[in-house]
Amino acid sequence: MLTSCDSYTIDRQRLTRRRLLKAMPAAALLGGACLSDTIAVHADELRRSGKAMILLWMAGGPPQTECFDPKPQLSELAAIDTATPGVQFGELWPEMARSSGEVCVVRSLNNKEGEHQRASYQVHTGYIPSGSVRHPALGSSLAKQLVRLEDSQSDLPPVARIASGRGLPGAGFLGADWEPFHVESPGEMPRNIAPNVDAARFRRRLALTSQLDDRFARSGHEQTARDHADLYAQTAALVTSPDVTAFDLSGESASLRADYGETDFGRGCLLARRLVERGVRFVEVVSRGWDMHDNLAGSLREKAGEVDPAMATLLRDLKSRGLLDDTLVVWMGEFGRTPRINGRGGRDHYPRVFSAVMAGCGVRGGSVVGASSDDGTRLTERPVTVGDLHATFCRALGLEPTHEEMSPVGRPLRIVDQGSPIDEVFG
Repeated sequence: MLTSCDSYTIDRQRLTRRRLLKAMPAAALLGGACLSDTIAVHADELRRSGKAMILLWMAGGPPQTECFDPKPQLSELAAIDTATPGVQFGELWPEMARSSGEVCVVRSLNNKEGEHQRASYQVHTGYIPSGSVRHPALGSSLAKQLVRLEDSQSDLPPVARIASGRGLPGAGFLGADWEPFHVESPGEMPRNIAPNVDAARFRRRLALTSQLDDRFARSGHEQTARDHADLYAQTAALVTSPDVTAFDLSGESASLRADYGETDFGRGCLLARRLVERGVRFVEVVSRGWDMHDNLAGSLREKAGEVDPAMATLLRDLKSRGLLDDTLVVWMGEFGRTPRINGRGGRDHYPRVFSAVMAGCGVRGGSVVGASSDDGTRLTERPVTVGDLHATFCRALGLEPTHEEMSPVGRPLRIVDQGSPIDEVFG
């Protein structure tokens, strides 16, 4: 059943609360009294409910032996004590060492994919690349379930990725609704985020677009027209919403911005906190440059110098605002690095041993799961697969990892293909 109001067409059978909240600003611009039979929802209460995840992605593969599973006998860099007795981090992570009481370090991740693109795809989606199916990234799958469970959504997209450049998996077969909103320059307003015409002309343009969609739908392209109308409704909701101020960091104190760091990664972490506050359910902040085949010590000083203060400040900031209990923060990359230094002073790809760091959402702080051998070549305690890690994310967020989505080829696919939650992460 279709209801038309001022040339703005809405499919009531598909109008969930989530779609309603996205469409309301655009419908209001067009005199949307046609929404009078929907349920009024208090947006601020909805945005404060539910859980979220922030993924800090170290693109290229961080060296576990100089980060959170330090082995100074294999490196020119030392290890330092943390706030957790008996636990050491690499010397370039002093802020995280002070914040160790908030995190669980998983030191026994292992995998088989040692090529960047394949490993990044697998760690993001839980599946190896396939020519027949574009699997959704875990962030899109998790956000879809979080939004459905809460039956709510802010005007901002449910998934965001803060990164320079592209190349990481997106929503796959879940479609455009769950594609990450891409932010290339954190601290700046996204391009084309505001209408470049006055409000009256903007309303006329939206009305004309709706008429064209209706005509196109009647010509036998109903699904394509619906998808186009959905996209425009979401866009109109975003550009006319006060929530877009989340992208403006100027209202934050100078001292807090300094604590995060005046770097793209630091600003990205601050933006991630602001987006989670406004109802975004999954935010990925990407730090590039971790493929350290050359001059590892020098390169790591630069990258850790950006990530260490930003990550520690993010944890403190979330906790001070009462958000850490409901926000899972994860630090990781697609694989680890070889224990042996190569002839160029760097480390090569090594998927057999690597680490991840988790905090928030019931994660037991001040803890370590698993261990690797003294020479760094193998696991000695509690091997953890990528599937186990993904299942752990689901448990922290209150989601069922066996939930299935139907792929375009008619095959149901689980959020987590294989794996069990890591019980020790939660105490």
